[in-house]
Amino acid sequence: MQKSMALDLGLKRIGIAYSPEGATVLPLQAVIRKNRNQAAKEVSSLLKEWGIELLVVGIPLGGSSEAEMRRRIEHFTNLLEFEGDVVYQDESGTSKEAEELIKGEMRHVKDGRIDSIAAMLILKRYLKIV
Repeated sequence: MQKSMALDLGLKRIGIAYSPEGATVLPLQAVIRKNRNQAAKEVSSLLKEWGIELLVVGIPLGGSSEAEMRRRIEHFTNLLEFEGDVVYQDESGTSKEAEELIKGEMRHVKDGRIDSIAAMLILKRYLKIV
């Protein structure tokens, strides 16, 4: 199985999750986004460092802004220095689901933990892990 990474792209933070073999998925520390070039450079470094072969990028399907969000997400993905396969996975509801998963366990701080748990959920959906 391929080493996989998922991204939950946001304007301020990029949630990241990793699966070494397709059976388990781990949330990693989010990238704090100052600008798109800095964020793309940091994500590209992670992809190389972790030996990623498959990148799963969350994309919100449905809704009035789907086309605009797809354009922005694909633009960011094109900035990455990555030779592996890139696939897009519906991310609808993953941020709310991530908030529910950690409710009561930690204060709601905007440090990227929720974003990376959302990325974990995106990767689990793609890999069909329950």
